[in-house]
Amino acid sequence: MIERYTLPEMGALWTEEQKYRNWLKVELAACEALAERGEIPPDAWEEIRSKAGFDLEHIAQIEAEVHHDVIAFLTSLGEKVGPASRFIHLGLTSSDVLDTALGLQMTQALDLIALRLADLVAVVRQRAGEHRDTVMIGRTHGIHAEPITFGFKLAGWLAELLRHAERLDALRPRIAVGKLSGAVGTYANIDPAIEARACQLLGLSPDAASTQVISRDRHAEFVQALALLAASIERFAVEIRNLQRTDVLEVEEYFARGQKGSSAMPHKRNPITAEQLTGLARLIRSNALAALENMPLWHERDISHSSVERVILPDSTILAHYMLVKFTALVERLQVYPDNMLANLNRYGGVVFSQRVLLALVGKGLSREHAYRIVQSNAHRAWNQMDGDFRALIAADSEVGQYLSEAELAQCFEPAHHLKHLPVVFERLSV
Repeated sequence: MIERYTLPEMGALWTEEQKYRNWLKVELAACEALAERGEIPPDAWEEIRSKAGFDLEHIAQIEAEVHHDVIAFLTSLGEKVGPASRFIHLGLTSSDVLDTALGLQMTQALDLIALRLADLVAVVRQRAGEHRDTVMIGRTHGIHAEPITFGFKLAGWLAELLRHAERLDALRPRIAVGKLSGAVGTYANIDPAIEARACQLLGLSPDAASTQVISRDRHAEFVQALALLAASIERFAVEIRNLQRTDVLEVEEYFARGQKGSSAMPHKRNPITAEQLTGLARLIRSNALAALENMPLWHERDISHSSVERVILPDSTILAHYMLVKFTALVERLQVYPDNMLANLNRYGGVVFSQRVLLALVGKGLSREHAYRIVQSNAHRAWNQMDGDFRALIAADSEVGQYLSEAELAQCFEPAHHLKHLPVVFERLSV
């Protein structure tokens, strides 16, 4: 079972110390595999296993001289282990350590993100159930359309988040990959069986066909998945921002006692978390482009990808994790105002029920074109007045009265008609 991590621990995955710990894991896994084959004497393996370690400051000092981080690490490690260190890094190249350790880091980061996504799924599912029957207006093009419920809106979010969970689950085996195949991936100085056993010890799978590096399509897909997730969170955050507008005010971010929204205007309560999430999604999207540009390396490798990954992989995973934590808290404490939803729904005298009136008239024998002209004329008269009342206007229309009784007209203005099939959606999502 995956351990539950707190927010700061995502950042801890990408520290220099954790990087070297993962490098050490890879080197020890390779040594263990060699020892099992008898290629490292038992006493030497015991010496390596018991003494292996590193010194961050010493590595930095060595790297300042040799300008090669893996050599600096191996030198520090060798000084800790002593004579048995001659068996460390046998047949390996730097990228064997770097890319296999990176596979560990990416997998660990993905597991943390999956945990936080599960938290968000649970909260959205709970709020969707809470508001299954909270009637509100649906909007298209930003304009009132027809009735929905707030729970139905959240159900759409839930379905999208569940797809992200499926994507991350499918992605995991494609990034939980290592390689110990040597300078150009041909296993010239190491047996593929050593790679297979070392990867098994690390919880990874061997890359099917590596060069000196693992192909960067895996890493690009990882960042693409994070960008997709961030884009969905942004979509939901933008919806909250729109619904919190003063002239709408159907939902609102929780505003704590003592919190202030503006240095100049005491009345302000701004959707600051949703705005922050919108901005952070842009960063992850830009990183996704950089990840794609990392794919075309020269021949069996170059290092043009390395400097990019040192930025985009920590940043993207930390940001995605942070966004999930922040948005989960936002949804959990989101203030919902059903009375405002109902008031907005009924603006202009229920003009949003125009299609129901249209279909009722068509059902009485009018042509669709004729019925449309009647309904649109009354709807626009109501729409163009602050206190417009579509229901009153349509009821007073003598031509409408020839076809629809008062009871039949009243049925056209019942929100329940629009909501009768929504239980099917909630059942699909176990809400």
